[in-house]
Amino acid sequence: MKKILWIFGIGLAALIILVSMAIGLYLGPIVKIAMEQVGPKVTQVTIKVDGVDVSLVTGSAKVKGLMVGNPNGYTTPQAIKVGTIAVSMDPFSVMSNKILVRSIHVESPEITFEGGLKSNNLSKIADNVNAGSQNGGPATPQNSTQTNNKPAPKIEVDDFLITGAKVHVKLSGLGSKDITLPDIHLTDLGKDSNGLTPAELSSAILKAISRDTLIAVTSSIKDLAQGVQNLVGKGAGTTVGDSLNKITSSLGGLLGK
Repeated sequence: MKKILWIFGIGLAALIILVSMAIGLYLGPIVKIAMEQVGPKVTQVTIKVDGVDVSLVTGSAKVKGLMVGNPNGYTTPQAIKVGTIAVSMDPFSVMSNKILVRSIHVESPEITFEGGLKSNNLSKIADNVNAGSQNGGPATPQNSTQTNNKPAPKIEVDDFLITGAKVHVKLSGLGSKDITLPDIHLTDLGKDSNGLTPAELSSAILKAISRDTLIAVTSSIKDLAQGVQNLVGKGAGTTVGDSLNKITSSLGGLLGK
């Protein structure tokens, strides 16, 4: 009898794993569709994803080939391009009111900064997402299985990391330059609350990306100013430097400091 129960237990465990794997195979395309359909409603720019792999057994997911487009009026093809995003989460939390994401690792993204310090493509997308979060995010589709009495689950992200980010800077009137960002590391997003909505989480992440990119771009502008001063002489260089100093002095306000 014990042997029969033991075999039954193994068979049941194997069945659960197989079902979870099958769900994972179908869940990936569903997540991809959601990102490409709901994401643009939040950011107001196009979002494309090559593929999403999900494993409910290990609680891991991998997003491949993410591309975030630019708002209208900007000439560069995209604002953010990422080869791989690795996600680790608590698989049992997907059925609760708060989804627990242990970590998100964004590897070697390419970020395009177009415009100026006060008005640029990244700040525009961040403003779009912030407006969406204040308005409660995109409306729930009518064919959704979610009931009006049950709010959408919120999200907690314990560890968010961007490594190896490259920024293609296209400054108005100052040409183009490529720079490297230091790692962007955020922790405990939504931990001390009931969690964050997808729009609120996106807003927090985009704000950090925009902030650190602005800091790097500002440093790049100072280098350009020094180069101009060396090329055209002290008098003209001082004029350029004074103008740039007036711009960069407002950076603290732009970054919310």
